[in-house]
Amino acid sequence: MNDAVSIAAAVREGKISAVEVTQAALQRIAQRQELNCFTAITDESALHDAKRIDDAIAQGNHPGSLAGVPFAVKNLYDVAGITTLAGAKINAENPPATHDATLVTKLKQAGAILVGTLNMDEYAYGFVTENAHYGATHNPHDFNRVAGGSSGGSAAAVAANLVPLSLGTDTNGSIRVPAAFCGIFGLKPTYGRLSRAGVALFSSSLDHVGPFARSVRDIATVFDLLQGYDDRDPVCTQKSPELCLPQLDRGIENLRIAVAGDYFTKGAEPEAITVVEQVAQALDVTEYITLPEAHRARAAAFIITSCEGANLHMEKLRSRPQDFDFATRDRFLAGALIPSHWYIQAQRFRRWFRDRVKEVFQNIDIILAPTTPCFAPLIGQKTMMLAGEEILIRPHLGLFTQPLSFIGLPVLSVPIHRPGSLPLGVQLIAAPYNEAIILRVAAVLEAKGIVSTHTS
Repeated sequence: MNDAVSIAAAVREGKISAVEVTQAALQRIAQRQELNCFTAITDESALHDAKRIDDAIAQGNHPGSLAGVPFAVKNLYDVAGITTLAGAKINAENPPATHDATLVTKLKQAGAILVGTLNMDEYAYGFVTENAHYGATHNPHDFNRVAGGSSGGSAAAVAANLVPLSLGTDTNGSIRVPAAFCGIFGLKPTYGRLSRAGVALFSSSLDHVGPFARSVRDIATVFDLLQGYDDRDPVCTQKSPELCLPQLDRGIENLRIAVAGDYFTKGAEPEAITVVEQVAQALDVTEYITLPEAHRARAAAFIITSCEGANLHMEKLRSRPQDFDFATRDRFLAGALIPSHWYIQAQRFRRWFRDRVKEVFQNIDIILAPTTPCFAPLIGQKTMMLAGEEILIRPHLGLFTQPLSFIGLPVLSVPIHRPGSLPLGVQLIAAPYNEAIILRVAAVLEAKGIVSTHTS
């Protein structure tokens, strides 16, 4: 399968029908069930919607910029007629959603075809997508390894060529970590840039929504379509959309780019640092900068996440703790016991950290950093050795992502594939609302062959 933009062009030009594209996607999904990416498949409505696209084309109407492109969404997005699981057994008792989430609606309006919902960590609290209720999602590059989380189903479905596009969410790294492990592009936009209306939240002051895709132009196309104010999400920005696709070929001559040093060069496998150096060399970047107190930013993100998550689920934690995934329940309970002044202090520190990083961006446009400290771990693996220290895997996978989403920065994880090795990711980080320059840098790296998506 080609990328979404080329599929849509072929459909609009009549080279292939939307029904044929959809049938092919559904067939691939059926053939790769062992990956456990999907929790629901909407084959009937998908084929109905695809027929509607073909009819529109036959009548001479414009079917949309993503005409006939199959996509799927993490199962915390509302899809009308389907119960929004959010990875939870408890939520399976809820009635089906009555409306689509705003971002689902926008993609459908652009002609894209929803083919299903995707597996995730319970309540989006995790980095591995090893869900006690719905099973583990497997990494398409190595069946014995995790796909990453919490948007593991979303990333694996794109990496396995089941769909060219998917949507996920990112609270502490849940788009970027699985994008890196699965070797695809994953964009976490600026906090509030895209509407979260119709999405089951986890930690509201940290929750972001964003796309996965197989090319930079697909990411830019989808991001442009999804922008826009939505009064159903109180944190959705009223800033005017800035279209990124028309800017992809502007180059990077005037951009100031640096590598994140200190904290972002420690506690990782050598290969995770090497791929950042590979990207820096391709961009002729030699400068290193420091984001001060990044380790405290990560610690504060842990506190805010667990407090807000526990508060959201307190009633069910009291009444039916046995029905939670043990991995999420224990952390929610720990969050419920955190003293309130810890939370307040973490929020105070958040403002301080945001101001210090803002000062860094007065002299730098783009920062490079590793996405994960390691390759995708084995499914079921609890600990690993990093830099001579045995560490718990689950909380460690967000080492390099948490300090950045903590202050809502836009970040794109770009895939690095090296012969004979599992994929890794590099984060391209910018100041708030500068997604366009991130994508310009990614386009240059893609043109040079430094970043790319490989199908498995």
